[in-house]
Amino acid sequence: MTSINQTAGILFSGGQDSATCLAWALDKFDRVETIGFDYGQRHDVEMTCRLDVRTAVQKIFPKWASKLGEDHVINLAGLGQISETSLTRAVEIGVHENGLPTTFVPGRNLIFLNYAAALGWRRGFSHLVAGMCEADFSGYPDCRIETLDAQMQAISLGLDRAFTLHTPLMHLSKAGAWELAESLGGARLVQIIREKTHTCYKGVHADLHSWGYGCGDCPACALRAKGWIEFSGESK
Repeated sequence: MTSINQTAGILFSGGQDSATCLAWALDKFDRVETIGFDYGQRHDVEMTCRLDVRTAVQKIFPKWASKLGEDHVINLAGLGQISETSLTRAVEIGVHENGLPTTFVPGRNLIFLNYAAALGWRRGFSHLVAGMCEADFSGYPDCRIETLDAQMQAISLGLDRAFTLHTPLMHLSKAGAWELAESLGGARLVQIIREKTHTCYKGVHADLHSWGYGCGDCPACALRAKGWIEFSGESK
């Protein structure tokens, strides 16, 4: 893969998608800084997992360790305070009358990109990497290409600097995401993602399944497990 002689900032939650995107960014860019957001999410175990993933990548992939720059955590507690969702409250996971999942946090990705770009403006990078996906997703309108394109245009205009968003998973299924990880880092990266990341909406991080940690019942776990079965050939 052709390298870009620049720094990228990656929206890094510590889940499967962002861990895969981290490997993609480290393979492509000369330097990568990770950006996490603490917004009062119920599955805040991901804030610990993201550090575990960084440590494992640094240890197992020396070629990437030298590229991995600073980690930033941005406090967005206000987002959680105004959000009545299954990710920020003890609300049952389901679907609203308008058809949107109760796990949808209004404005989350838009806010994340604004803050990441503001950080990039100060730190001197204009490439952002994120794990939004239209193929296997939960119907979130802020994962759509047209939404992200419009947001990045506004950011570039507002900061008077051309910012570019890279979404390597945009057209991939969850099985495709596992395949991408394997192509980037082989079985060792797949193992890191399976054992170190967290995706479960309920924050359950007790039992290790073949596809990773989680409750096994929420939509995030179901999607991850389905992708793993398709990728690995494992029977249900």
